[in-house]
Amino acid sequence: MAEIGKGVTAGKLAISVQKRLTRAQEKVMQKLGKADETRDVAFEEMVANFNKQMTEGGKLQKDLKAYLVAVKTMHDASRRLQDCLADMYEPEWFGKEEMDALTEDTDTLWLDYHQNITDKSLTSLDSYLTQFPDIKARIAKRDRKMVDFDSARHHFSSLQKGKKKDEAKIAKQAALLEMAAPSWAQGLISAHQVAQTNLSFNQAEEELGRAQKIFEELNVELQDELPSLWDNRVGVYVNTFQGLAGHQEKFHGEMSKLSQNLNDIMTKLEEQREQKKDATAAAKTGEGAKSEETNHSESASSAPKSEVTNGSGGDLPPGFLYKVKAVHEYAATDGDELELKIGDDVLVLAFDNPDEQDDGWLLGVQESHWVQKKDISVKGVFPENFTQKV
Repeated sequence: MAEIGKGVTAGKLAISVQKRLTRAQEKVMQKLGKADETRDVAFEEMVANFNKQMTEGGKLQKDLKAYLVAVKTMHDASRRLQDCLADMYEPEWFGKEEMDALTEDTDTLWLDYHQNITDKSLTSLDSYLTQFPDIKARIAKRDRKMVDFDSARHHFSSLQKGKKKDEAKIAKQAALLEMAAPSWAQGLISAHQVAQTNLSFNQAEEELGRAQKIFEELNVELQDELPSLWDNRVGVYVNTFQGLAGHQEKFHGEMSKLSQNLNDIMTKLEEQREQKKDATAAAKTGEGAKSEETNHSESASSAPKSEVTNGSGGDLPPGFLYKVKAVHEYAATDGDELELKIGDDVLVLAFDNPDEQDDGWLLGVQESHWVQKKDISVKGVFPENFTQKV
């Protein structure tokens, strides 16, 4: 309650207190069924829709803010993860510069995504919700003025009913005065009593007119605004979620490209590692093969000439096209396939039916088996890209 002396006079304070008391008494009388209440079912439905709309809007605002917090959290987590990868990525590795640029682009994309949702979705929703407190206050004021109107209406009605009784009472009093007062004073007394009654009646009528005017002005304004506000919610929801969906689509599309770039960098890095590993293995295999060839040459000098021709590997035995060396291991998955280990020498054969040869596949037999068994029945197919021609 406002303090006296700070812009509120004692008279205004008394009027405010009296209004509250009058409204409280009126509401009690209405609840007890001793006074009728102005009701507008259509308006009450509008208010129910307004309250529902305000609650839904507040929940949407709360959830959208929570979503933004989640986006910020994901951004922070993504930044830490990208920074970790960038710190671990050694300068001599493939794609070091691309990795640094990708880290920066990812961070920028998260920032733009958060800012776009804030500027175009949350700000619009906040603006939409700012009108609700004012309308809510006006609905409450309209309810108070409706009680004032009912109270003034009931007071005026009671005065109308009591006017006849007062007139009869005045007439009776005038008859008594005729016997007690001089004739010149009787008319004055009667006129004064009638004037007093009419004054109260006129004041009540004026008060009723003022209360009705204030109530109806508020009522008409709200009846125009509430349905329009209720209809506008559809556009607000469409703009909010359509904008959010658009930002999500753009963000995830751009993020997908960055993710693909990251995957490509990792794939090429792994390929480099495998190539270095294979080169090291091939070098070791070459040294072993050279040592074996030296030993084989020494023992071949005492072997028959035909054995040298078929077993040394220098000249291909009849029927073989060329020789290849396995640079990758291959595990056979079918009975007609040849098992390969890195360093294995394979003698390549022609297919009996060229139509049976699949692209990228060769037919052959392990050279070691041919040297020992002179048997091509254990021939099999193998992927060409797992070998190198010798």
